[in-house]
Amino acid sequence: MNISQAAARTGVPAKTIRYYEDIGLLTPPRDPNGYRSFGEAEVHKLAFLGRARTLGFSTADCRALLALWEDQSRASADVRDIASRHLAHIEDRITELEAMRDTLRTLVTSCAGDNRPDCPILNDLEPVPQK
Repeated sequence: MNISQAAARTGVPAKTIRYYEDIGLLTPPRDPNGYRSFGEAEVHKLAFLGRARTLGFSTADCRALLALWEDQSRASADVRDIASRHLAHIEDRITELEAMRDTLRTLVTSCAGDNRPDCPILNDLEPVPQK
């Protein structure tokens, strides 16, 4: 199948498929005319990569996970380590986002939102002078 068919089947955009090929995550065979020819193995890899990216894994993590997926002698501990690191990163990011939400909620609540120029939101954004 061609790239547009592979994209439709996996939900991975053709531009992303080309990028994966450029960085060596996927190497579909080429027909004599030079067009990519995606078989079931390539489609399966694309679906795998698409799902991993949907879960937020980095390209480097996707490369490592794909290598582990292809390695039948892999240790599941290696896979778990990658996923555990990613989960910790997500949990850290959630904590950061919750702190941003709380700060913004306080600022929005403290702003009168009327015709006066005084605004605690802008005051908070103003840089602190360096000493």
